Amino acid sequence: MVPQLNTLVWQQFGAAIDMLENAITACPDGLWAEEPAFCRLAHHTLFFLVYYLSDDQPGATEYTPPPPFTKSEFEDVPPVVTYRKDELLVYAGHGREKLRRQLTGNTAEELFEKRFVSEYRDLCLFELLLYNMRHVQHHTAQLNLLLRQHGVVPPDWVGKAGDSII
Repeated sequence: MVPQLNTLVWQQFGAAIDMLENAITACPDGLWAEEPAFCRLAHHTLFFLVYYLSDDQPGATEYTPPPPFTKSEFEDVPPVVTYRKDELLVYAGHGREKLRRQLTGNTAEELFEKRFVSEYRDLCLFELLLYNMRHVQHHTAQLNLLLRQHGVVPPDWVGKAGDSII
């Protein structure tokens, strides 16, 4: 059951990450520069994607995102930095690898037994995976809406992750 569960979660969560990457890639450079909300929303989504997959550093105080990113999402003021698309796509790849490690590094039992405890959440890792996947998909839909509102045809739906878990 463990490999099957991990594969199923990978296929769907990986598809959500694929869709996020596709939305970022589909954003024309002009829109990226003119609409700071797009970059901020993409950054927010990736920040929490990686944070929620960090079962080794669950607290906001201990968590450190990879460079060049900061802990800005834990502050009341949004980041003033406009990240480049390629930086955010690397961040998405970082999140994908953290997901892969979490799914291949834990048994099904461990996913249900280990907990992610922070100032705002106390969930087993499996529930946090579902929560995180919903968060990614929610904001990806918002990014696709922004694309539509600016006359850009959003990317197609992704049914399963484009790569395998191993």
